[in-house]
Amino acid sequence: MTSTSEYALNSPPGGDSRGSNQLGMRQYNERVILQLIRRSGGLPKAEIARLTNLSAQTVSVIINRLLDDKLLRKQAPQREKGKVGQPSVPISLNPAGAYSIGVKIGRRSLDVLMIDFLGKVLTRVNHPYNFPDPDFIFARIEQEISAIIQTLKPAQRHRLVGIGVAAPNALGGWQQELNAPAAMLARWNEINIRQQIEARQDLPVWFANDATAACIAELVFDHGMQFSSYLYLFVGTFIGGGIVLNNTLYTGINNNAGAVGSMPMPTMPRGLGTVTDSAAPVQLINCASRYLLEDQLRSCGLDPEQVLQHLAAKNYQDIPAQAIECYETWLQNAAAAIAFAITSAISIIDFEGVIIDGIFPSTTILQLVTLIEDALDRMDLEGLLRPRLVAGTLGNDARALGGAILPLYSNFAPDRDVLLKLGVTTGN
Repeated sequence: MTSTSEYALNSPPGGDSRGSNQLGMRQYNERVILQLIRRSGGLPKAEIARLTNLSAQTVSVIINRLLDDKLLRKQAPQREKGKVGQPSVPISLNPAGAYSIGVKIGRRSLDVLMIDFLGKVLTRVNHPYNFPDPDFIFARIEQEISAIIQTLKPAQRHRLVGIGVAAPNALGGWQQELNAPAAMLARWNEINIRQQIEARQDLPVWFANDATAACIAELVFDHGMQFSSYLYLFVGTFIGGGIVLNNTLYTGINNNAGAVGSMPMPTMPRGLGTVTDSAAPVQLINCASRYLLEDQLRSCGLDPEQVLQHLAAKNYQDIPAQAIECYETWLQNAAAAIAFAITSAISIIDFEGVIIDGIFPSTTILQLVTLIEDALDRMDLEGLLRPRLVAGTLGNDARALGGAILPLYSNFAPDRDVLLKLGVTTGN
């Protein structure tokens, strides 16, 4: 569920540079080369010049500058089979070139992690809870970020470019579905998350909706590289999503594109949520979100986490038959609803692919994708081109990882339109 403009991809107002350094605003051609190398894993200078249409001299100057800045490093020379002359030297990203901290504030848990320039998670902490208490969450975020920074060497601290935060825009919404204390959730309606965290830190802070952040993580690190345009769906406590067009995150005029959780559904089966009238129109949130399965399992006196762990490990002997029935019913209903949403989406935009991920074990996501394919087989797709469905692999880390990417994306990616929305210039 993406957001209103108040909670779009937000960078520090006025280009605040607290805690940042000259790693920051790279020239555009530098950004293009960094992005190309990130997506390829490593390329020699000649191939970089060919792919970017830049002169060999320009590429050499830029590469040498980025090597001096320790953002890039040289790999071992490679000689192509059958060719004579000097071996080529692939250039790759330097993992120690930059670091970023990611924070995910969820409805059921808090995650704080740090990544290197390649996106590898170096440290991670998770704090589960029943409901998102603002006092607990902001105090814990401050504590965990401080703990991470204290472990860094001076050279690493110098290369820490910022903090990216991913959270639902409407943490105060859907109180009935969450069965949460109304007063606690209502407090979130008055809180600017980015400002709250920034006031406690000496680093610039970016903010994105959690599903948007997960979409960015997919775009940069996972299957998003396979498609130029795709619909992204993340099955969390509430289902959300994002849109990528021409290899670029599309946020819409009000930064609300990809709000798939609010997509209307024709019906909802009885027993899956608060709505019991099967003829009542509902949203995708009420048909394909994890909270529905959790509620059903709890109503049977079962621990949802324990059941899902057993299912992921295929320990069926440890799971009551009633739990398996709840799980399979949820999968079938979620798949049918998501297939309807995909059909609606491709009638508007000709997506090349659909990527589906979530907070479930990978085995569950794969099951869900298979069932969605089956449900699409039953849909009337006349006049439409069916997109390819792919299971994401980032899983529960996707949102915090996407948050951590925001400072790196802002400082090093060539996407100028998104950078302008971030309030960040592209350098000289």
